[in-house]
Order: sequence, then structure tokens, then C-alpha cells
Amino acid sequence: MVLVDTSVWVGFLREGDPLLSDWLNEGAVLTHSMIIGELRLGNIAKRKQFLSLLENLPMSMHASDDEITHLIEENKLYGKGISYVDAHLLASSMLSAAPLWTLDKRLDAISRKLKPGQPAR
Repeated sequence: MVLVDTSVWVGFLREGDPLLSDWLNEGAVLTHSMIIGELRLGNIAKRKQFLSLLENLPMSMHASDDEITHLIEENKLYGKGISYVDAHLLASSMLSAAPLWTLDKRLDAISRKLKPGQPAR
């Protein structure tokens, strides 16, 4: 299973992505309520159909505020240029034992550092 970040979904909606298509067909994609929320705020063709697809994907585990605070402080994530939503996704990825697939370079670098066994994309 892989947690697919909003940035990957945006690319998928614009240009398609054969790897993401394959993983969707294999049932290997996780989502998160914050990813769905971010995408819900965008202009999406076939909006209802796409959002329904997202909402029917398996959800990653959700981290508590205390877990997010611990992750930020323990790993000194402050001042690194990631958002609180990004920290939530990192924590959820770790709790779900699933790599985080993102096109955000800062988030990807931190994710790889925290989970060095993550497969290359």
C-alpha cells in the first residue's frame, strides 16, 4: 500500500499516470481525509465521480495531535518548509507502514529520511 499525496493526484488529473493507474487497479492506494479535503477545494472534471472514487479508497491511519507534535519535535521538522497537513501525512504514512508518494520535494526528502526503506519512485 502507498499513501498518495495531493500533488500526485493533481498530476494524475492533469496528465494521467500509468503507475498510479496500475496501483489503483491493484487496490494498493491509500488516502487520507486531508488529501480528500484539499482535492475537494480544486476544480475537478467529473467532480462527483472522482471524489466518490477517492472516498472509497482505503484510509490511512490518522495520527492524533499529540502524535503530530511528537513527530515534529522529535525529528526537528520545524523550519523545514512543510505544512501541518504534510506533517499529518508523514505521521499517517508511518503509522500505516506505507510509503508516502509525493511530488513535493521538501516533503519527499523528509519522508525518505524518516523512512529510509521507502522504494524509489
